[in-house]
Amino acid sequence: MSMFASTELAARIERAECALVSAGIAALVRARPGADAFARPIAGGVAFYAGPNSPLNKVAGLGFAGPADLNEWSAIETEYHGRGAAVQVELSTLAEPSLGAALTERGYQLVGVEAVFGRGLDAVPNAAAGPLRIESGEVVPFEEWLDTLVTGFCAPDTQGVASHESFPRDIIENSVRDFALAEGFLRYAAYAENRLAAAAGMRLTDGVAQLCGAATRPENRRMGAQTALFGKRLQDAAAAGCDIAVLTAQPGSKSAENGHRNDLDLLYCRNVLLKSPTGQ
Repeated sequence: MSMFASTELAARIERAECALVSAGIAALVRARPGADAFARPIAGGVAFYAGPNSPLNKVAGLGFAGPADLNEWSAIETEYHGRGAAVQVELSTLAEPSLGAALTERGYQLVGVEAVFGRGLDAVPNAAAGPLRIESGEVVPFEEWLDTLVTGFCAPDTQGVASHESFPRDIIENSVRDFALAEGFLRYAAYAENRLAAAAGMRLTDGVAQLCGAATRPENRRMGAQTALFGKRLQDAAAAGCDIAVLTAQPGSKSAENGHRNDLDLLYCRNVLLKSPTGQ
């Protein structure tokens, strides 16, 4: 059965997104005490900073607590711009409509769009791994899992809409490591002939299973690894009492296609708005 995205559901998913990034920032601070990082509430959302050029640098969750007071935005912009970082806002299309206009008036520009997919977990089919072996949890060797995920991320499929940003391998590795060490993060692996071929992650928040961090080594693609990892994560999420699974992907991408094949519906999009330190 297809899923309808109400504003209440979108707010719940956005809160889960903020909880995921907050956990990643907390893991970063634990691992690197004194790191220049923050997670600060602002206008009903949260502003995150995890270091120069980090994918975690963004403002998320805005627009679900009524019209936002943007008086505090100057201070947040100063925080980012003082570090040489742009302010990147990921604004749900179901958020308070006035926010988009208010941000563009402040000089923010639309630079990209990301899609949020979801499905209910009341009727999850049995996972079929075929010739692959699926493992999860602490039995999955962390460094091998991390290398597989980062290698896959660094060789993305070119299908669909290209992202507005790209990152060097070391930055991706640091960000994935922070997420993976976050409280409540679960890691999954697909093995082909006893070699770790594909990796994925999941975090459960308030009944929302976030399917995050999925990638396959280039030489192991088109073997059904991500379908198998989808199935295993959906089963585990349902067994844990979650009622919805969500995935964020670039529109038209292979990840989006994999989500569609696993009965995830397009729920809404996030407009990515950017204001550079120079205002350009």
